[in-house]
This record gives sequence, structure tokens and C-alpha cells, in this order.
Amino acid sequence: MSDVFEGYERQYCELSTNLSRKCQSASVLSDVEEKKGKIAEIKSGIDEADVLIRKMDLEARSLQPSAKAVCLSKLREYKSDLNQLKKEFKRVSSADTKQSSREELMESGMADLHVVSADQRGRLAMSVERLDQSSDRIRESRRLMLETEEVGISIVQDLSQQRQTLLHAHSKLHGVDDAIDKSKKVLTAMSRRMTRNKWIVTSVIVALILAIILIISYKLSH
Repeated sequence: MSDVFEGYERQYCELSTNLSRKCQSASVLSDVEEKKGKIAEIKSGIDEADVLIRKMDLEARSLQPSAKAVCLSKLREYKSDLNQLKKEFKRVSSADTKQSSREELMESGMADLHVVSADQRGRLAMSVERLDQSSDRIRESRRLMLETEEVGISIVQDLSQQRQTLLHAHSKLHGVDDAIDKSKKVLTAMSRRMTRNKWIVTSVIVALILAIILIISYKLSH
């Protein structure tokens, strides 16, 4: 297995354990400011975990098939773990956002709800709802951004595979050229041997004919 992948894996496991503990501690905090600080730490950690997951994905897909299958199997488990952490973070931060929003709106001049008019209570509810909708839009935008990054990673992987295919085809063409060169050399050598043998046979025939002529001439003269 790749040493680079194992390094990312160790970092992710340590970060995941740390984030899980922080989520648990944040869920029981009563101090608003302290809880906000803890939530900010968790958000930063989740962003870092996302980066590690993407790095592991790229590294795994660049490995040989046997190691690649093992790494991708582990990566699926880590992605599932990260999704659980994101759900836990969403639960903790959503509760905190709603609580903080209501407290801030109440402190801005509506301390006594018994004396607030129906119209003012309606506006308060609408403000809280808008805050919730804004939070949902931010989360949706982040989800789309991550999906876009995954598509980009997939395209890079496809291009890498196509490059490997072209290199393999190029190597095969070199092999065919070498075989053709060797065949040409063999045919040339055979042609030369055939030409040499033809001249040898011709010389032998001519020598035999001359010998016969000499023998016949000798007999006729005697």
C-alpha cells in the first residue's frame, strides 16, 4: 500500500476522533460564546477532513489495481464516517444558531413578549425563519461545491487512465516496428544467400560444360 495514502489515513483517523469528541462536548455546553468557539473549531476540522478525503481519493486511484481496490474500500468507510460527523455537526450548530438568533432578537428590544403586539411577534418569527433559510442555503451551496470538486477529481482520473492507455499503445507500436526491422534483416540475408548460391551453381555448370568440351576436343584430336 502507498506510504502517502497511509499518511493521509493516520491524519484522518486522528482528526475524526478529535472531531467526534468536540461534537459531544459542544452539545452539552450552556455558555453561548464558548459553544460558538467550539462550533467554529469543529467546522474548521471538518473542512480539513474533506481535504484529506480528496487527497486519499486521488492517491488511491493512482495506485496499481490490487492496492487501489484495498484503498478505495477503506476510503468508502472514511467517507461514511465523515458524513456522520457532518450530520452531528449540523445538529449541534443548528440548535446553537436557532438559540442564538432568538436570544439576539429578544435582547434587541423585545424582552417582554407579553407586551409585544401580534404584528411584532410575526416579524420576529419571520426573521428567525429567514435566518434558518439562509443557513440552509449556505449548507446547500457547500454541498454543491463539494460535488463539483468530486466531478473535477473524476475527470482528472479519466484523463490519467486515457494517458496510460495511449502510452501502452505507443509501446506496442514500438514493438511492432522492431519486429518489422528484424524481418527485413532476415529477408535481406536470405536474398543475399540465394544470390550467392545462384552464382555458385552457375559457375559449377559452366565449369562442367568447359570440362566436357575439353574432353571431346581431346578425343577428336587423337
